[in-house]
Amino acid sequence: MVHFLGRMSARPQLKQSDYLKAFPPEGMDVVSWYVVMGIGQVVTLAVPPNRLRAVNVALERTAWSAFRTEFYATYDFAQIAKKSR
Repeated sequence: MVHFLGRMSARPQLKQSDYLKAFPPEGMDVVSWYVVMGIGQVVTLAVPPNRLRAVNVALERTAWSAFRTEFYATYDFAQIAKKSR
């Protein structure tokens, strides 16, 4: 799952909502977390399909007032492509 957290003047809201304590939810693996100039933060998580809702709820409760959020459920196609050859 890839999250784009668009930058806004958010430091007070993030601190108040305990964003860094709640995100990512327990048991999620952070694959990468970049701060991208002009975009904001781009976070890639390894998330089992049955836990997508937990990620959405964590963002809804802590980040929506501080960031413009976008997220995309994705999957690794490399193994599928390799088997198809």
